[in-house]
Formats: sequence, C-alpha cells, structure tokens
Amino acid sequence: MSKYLKLALVTAITTGCLSAPVLAAGLGVGRVALPEEIAAWDKDIAPDGTGLPVGSGSVEYGEEIFSETCASCHGEFAEGVDNWPKLSGGMNTLDREDPVKTIGSYWPYLSTTYDYIRRSMPFGGAQTLSDDDVYAMVAYILYSNDLVDDDFVLSNENFLDVEMPNAGGFIVDDRTVTEYAHFTSETACYENCKDTVEITMRAAVLDVTPIEDTPDTVVEPVQEAAVEVAPVTTEESPAVIAAFDADLAAAGEKVFKKCKACHQVGEGAKNRVGPMLNGVVGASVAHVDGFKYSNDLLAAKDAGRVWDEALISEFLAKPKSVFKKTKMSFAGLKKDSEIASVIEYLKSVSQ
Repeated sequence: MSKYLKLALVTAITTGCLSAPVLAAGLGVGRVALPEEIAAWDKDIAPDGTGLPVGSGSVEYGEEIFSETCASCHGEFAEGVDNWPKLSGGMNTLDREDPVKTIGSYWPYLSTTYDYIRRSMPFGGAQTLSDDDVYAMVAYILYSNDLVDDDFVLSNENFLDVEMPNAGGFIVDDRTVTEYAHFTSETACYENCKDTVEITMRAAVLDVTPIEDTPDTVVEPVQEAAVEVAPVTTEESPAVIAAFDADLAAAGEKVFKKCKACHQVGEGAKNRVGPMLNGVVGASVAHVDGFKYSNDLLAAKDAGRVWDEALISEFLAKPKSVFKKTKMSFAGLKKDSEIASVIEYLKSVSQ
C-alpha cells in the first residue's frame, strides 16, 4: 500500500468520512494529501543527497551513542557480536568464496547508511535518534571502517565528499531485457517440469540466525573489587609490571568496554569470541588453555614471545599489522592515551 493511500485511509477513518465519497474517481474516500503531510511521511534520501536533513555529527559523539545504543548487537567497533551483522571490516574480500559484506566493503552509497539508521535503528527504538545523532552514528561507522579520521565531522555539506570503496562495484539490473522474456514465453514450463528433484548443494554458512541467550547461558557481569597489583616476576621477564597507576587503570576500564563483546576479565572470566585476558600482561603469547589461536600466534608462542607492554601497545594499535591471521576483527585503538589506559587496566587482572 502506498504512503498516499495509507494517509488517505487514516484521514478518512479519523474524520468519519468513509461513508461519504469525496473524490470523483478512484476509491472514493478521503482527500488528496497535502504536500506537508506527504513530506512528514517521506524520509527517502537519494544517493545524490536529495532528502538529507541539515545537521552534523562527529566521530567522537558517534562513538558515544553507538556504544550506548548499537554495540550490544554490532560490537563496540561495529565488528558484530555473535551472529549479529558486521558493519565494518571485510575490505578486499568481495572476490573471495565467502565475502564479508559490510558498510565499508560493500555498500556503494553512504546515503543508504543514513537512510536505514534514520528510519529503522536502533532496534526496538526506531526513529528516536535526532538527525544530528544519525550523522554522528554514520561518522563513527565510517571511522570504524578506516574511511575517515577520528576528528572527522559529517554533515549535509560534506556528505557527498565521502567516497565509498565499492561505489563502482555494481552493475545495472538488466534482467527485464535479458531474462524476463524467457519466463513469459509459450515454451516455459511451470509444473511437473522434471521427473525427479534432488538437492545438489547446501548452504555453506549455517550460522545466519542470531542466537538468543537462555537463562542457563547468560553470563552475569562481575563486579570487581579494587585490586592491589604487585610486580609480576617470571624467569623469562622479571618485573614485567614495574608500576601501577590506579587512575589510569580506571580510565582504561571504561575504554575496555569496547573489548567486552569478545573478551572477559575478572573472577569467572571465560573464553568467548576472544580469549579471557586475566594474566595477559607479562604472559607468553597464546597462553590461554582451551582457546583456538591462529597459527601465527601459536608460532609466536613457540618462539618465546611475551605480551609485554610494548607488544600489547603495538597490537592494540593495529592488530593485523602484528599478527596478520589474528581473529581480532576491529581496526585498533586510535589514541595512544586509550592504549596506555587499557594496558594499565589489564595489569589489574594480571596478578
């Protein structure tokens, strides 16, 4: 049903006009919608920017509201949680057998991102975000895909300046010319076309439905008490933790919220998408029992590499530049201050 018909029916019902034909033709109910009434329903945003509202939003603010409203499903870095959609990553995978289609790797128009978030997100609270909130959200998703810097501010004025990596990767749908004629010909078969039917292939990806936690599997958050951290001394790396800054660790605990979608720490911590991180500072690489590490991390373990502060810092900045095959899907922390604070926080669980 078109939005014009919907509006006409709503108007007719609320004004009691159903029994009195007004229009000379058509359905004979309601009246012609006014331009301002149509505009209130019309939220379309075209690839050329038509329909964009006036407004702006920064990456910094976008990270804040994304964490509050989106991260529970899409991850703090838009990397996806469990089977919920990934919004970032997947660059240069479209020619693979199992491509990762995200906003950064696949979507050709940024307007689609703004339009979809504006009318449909967040889940369960659609159209509760302001226009500026949506600009900020889109800016943060661009940042998560390494398409803009952390000080970027997206607005209706610079919206079309953003180049999507796969903008030229689509072709015109010509099936009306090349295919439809075959299905309307007199020789087309519509029933009992084959003697037997057999399954020749099955879906390669089976985990396409989000898994809901049941009462037996829900992991309750652990309230951690303040911890006095003593220097850790091992034969390979004596006094790895030489000092501890409680204030810096407190700041790191807030930043670590970006990691909680994959990693647990504290009492009762378990392996999830990533390994639990208790005792990681000063430990050997790939030290957690029961977690399936990538081959390059296992090789680093065999070579005697240790998660000292320098290696952790380098890894948090850009994981795949340190271990190319790591399962870590996010691009990395952009600010040195955040990296330092997370390391300090990890020290508090490395005793």
